[in-house]
Amino acid sequence: MVGLVSTRAPFTTIHSRSTFKLGISRCNSLNSLRYGLECPSSSLNWSLKKDAISLAPRASVESVDYVAEPATKVKFPKEVTVPGCTKSLVLLGTGYREKVFAIIGVKVYAAGFFVNSSIKEHLSSSKGKIEKEISVDSSIFNSIFNAPCEKSLNIKLVRNVDGKTFWDALNDVITPRIKEITGTDEVALSVFRTTFMDRTLKEGTSILLTWVEPSMLLISVSADRLPSNVDAKIESSNVNSALFDGFFGDSPVSPSLKSSVVSGLEAILN
Repeated sequence: MVGLVSTRAPFTTIHSRSTFKLGISRCNSLNSLRYGLECPSSSLNWSLKKDAISLAPRASVESVDYVAEPATKVKFPKEVTVPGCTKSLVLLGTGYREKVFAIIGVKVYAAGFFVNSSIKEHLSSSKGKIEKEISVDSSIFNSIFNAPCEKSLNIKLVRNVDGKTFWDALNDVITPRIKEITGTDEVALSVFRTTFMDRTLKEGTSILLTWVEPSMLLISVSADRLPSNVDAKIESSNVNSALFDGFFGDSPVSPSLKSSVVSGLEAILN
């Protein structure tokens, strides 16, 4: 095993400016009220072994098999088997999303981004780039999205959220990023909406949004553990691309997640 340890200082604090509301319970926690507006991004220590990628945010507590997202303390496995994927995926970065509720920033969920370890083969043209270059180079994230290998976003709720509100928040990310909605897109959005509308999403719920290819996204939901089944398929390149851009484009809904993934990408490109 070759150990790669970054000596860079952690990223500076980023303040989230998202202002629309979520139906959130237990938002009167003293810690949430006191620290809810803070959005520290993760910097990462890396260890590469053969084709697998292993990482941990410096501010987190790392175990043999898990990495804790620093702000929420939610644990993510370093490697997962995801429903619908042919091979296991490895953790590339973690972060969280925050919403404003009654003018107070409240953390709603933690997220971990997983990729097939072969992703580095599709990023060879970007080899040697540093974090600052990666963060502003949209072509790198376009290459990740279009690469013929699976990638998955694991969302873990840290607050109770009703299904309609969760879908409305996702739709606010997706729809504005589609230039012209086609009939195929409308069907895909309807499937997406139906998947969440009648659900009660409690704290601890785990959601997988898995891009098996640019035109197909798999949705998996479990109340208390990593999902083991596929609940819905979204077949629309426009919808799937818009969702990916919402997390890794120029205006990400979770700046901490993108920053963490950028750190991870730098490690595999250098």
